Amino acid sequence: MVCTRLTNARFLTMDPGHPIAHDLGIWRGRIVGLDEAATALPAREVVDLGGATVLPGFIDAHVHLAWTGLKQNTPSIAGRTRVDDVLAVIEDAVTRTGSPGAWVSIAGYDQRVLGRHLTAAELDKVSHGRKLYVTHDSGHGCVVNSAVLDLLPADVPHDDGFLAEGAMGAARALRLPYSQEEVAEAVGRAARTCLGEGVTAVAEAGIGGTLLGHSPVELGAYQLARERGMLPLRVQLMVSADRLHRVAAHEADGIPRALDLGLRTGFGDARLSVGALKVFTDGGMMARTAALSAPYVGLDHAGQLQDDPDVLADTIVDGHLAGWQLAVHAIGDRAVDVALDALERAQRLRPRPGARHRVEHAGLVRPDQLPRLARLGVSAVVQPTFLHSFGDDYAAIMGGERAAWLYRGRSFLDHGIPLVGSSDRPVTDGSPLRAVQFMVERASGSGRRIGPAEGITVDEALHAYTVAGALACHWEDDLGTLTPGKRADLVVLGDDPRRVDTSRIADIEVVATYVDGRPADG
Repeated sequence: MVCTRLTNARFLTMDPGHPIAHDLGIWRGRIVGLDEAATALPAREVVDLGGATVLPGFIDAHVHLAWTGLKQNTPSIAGRTRVDDVLAVIEDAVTRTGSPGAWVSIAGYDQRVLGRHLTAAELDKVSHGRKLYVTHDSGHGCVVNSAVLDLLPADVPHDDGFLAEGAMGAARALRLPYSQEEVAEAVGRAARTCLGEGVTAVAEAGIGGTLLGHSPVELGAYQLARERGMLPLRVQLMVSADRLHRVAAHEADGIPRALDLGLRTGFGDARLSVGALKVFTDGGMMARTAALSAPYVGLDHAGQLQDDPDVLADTIVDGHLAGWQLAVHAIGDRAVDVALDALERAQRLRPRPGARHRVEHAGLVRPDQLPRLARLGVSAVVQPTFLHSFGDDYAAIMGGERAAWLYRGRSFLDHGIPLVGSSDRPVTDGSPLRAVQFMVERASGSGRRIGPAEGITVDEALHAYTVAGALACHWEDDLGTLTPGKRADLVVLGDDPRRVDTSRIADIEVVATYVDGRPADG
């Protein structure tokens, strides 16, 4: 007896031992058989999928659920291309929000569409006594008004109200914390959006930290969301490395810094768990703060590291020594150098070949860095849709040679570097199918091809969002393939990504998403 048999479908299992199936049996949330092994058993329920294509549920290995959910309920200036229009939207939000002295948050800010940054003086004209915090879409900067600047220490750097990286963190700290209730509701909203796009498991890319954290008790907000039935998919939580602190562990443990009680990667269960330690080494290309080894085209700087390279390296090494899987944010090639140097040092001090450390973004990787990534066995967790959304801009600020190195695909695979798909939602569109299409086409929204030699096959792109995502998150025993014994997380599609024209992959309908063998509400 099985609980459910799904029939009349084309199951792309991503398992080379049984790559295609037409029937799938489910018992208590797990897959118990394919084809004859499923049809030979009586079923309480038989669901005819009408010839649909079914894949393992997509795994988004780098998202920001709380930020996504909060942004969905925040007044936005996205799409405005004139400063006057932006200020009008902000003023309207101010008049609708709170009383003088209150905080007003604004989303959707991107200086590139305006041709310059907003200034504190401009925000002052429309703030009417409120504290204004305008978040850059990259998450690596903000613009604030004078009411906020006046609260910051004098040594916090800013450019007429624009604050980047650590300076942004200082301003965020004045606004925080959000309540656990607010964070839990935001997580629930974002999770439902993910389900609607076929995503059944995610890695939340940094809780509790200065740059992207929302509360010092943020993990508890995810527990609250789960307890209240607002967490309909699997979530693995990366913990920001600035939560580490010195501990007096036994000398034999060799742990200089840790979280309280020694909490680390692996704690939790199949629905909610602690994942990697998130270490920020640089900023982002949208904000021009990704750390490069040569200046941006047209600018007189090469971005910035988050701290002194030795300090960053020590954090990476200490996290490794404490038993963490590491997720090192490194977008620019200079930041990738810092990450590789530190990871090599960490593995020399205490070899952990099964740690599965990750480089998050790997946005600009030089040819000489590819063999080093391969030797270390680290995954490249990329965001293909960045180049669909921002590829024209990124190619322009990198220049001809470097543009070919952006968010690689083929080169990673050819060097044996695990290629893992993700979105960095809400920085841009989170749809895995759109990302799969870009990974094959390498075409920006305008049609410009960005690094066409880095294109991969549809099968390889699907692998990045299923099998490789599971491995990167240590989920391979339960997720990533439609194999008997694994959890019945799957996505039902209106067409087969491998059979349609590549230009149509992003438009394939997500018919249904199953988690633990049951349809999940998106």
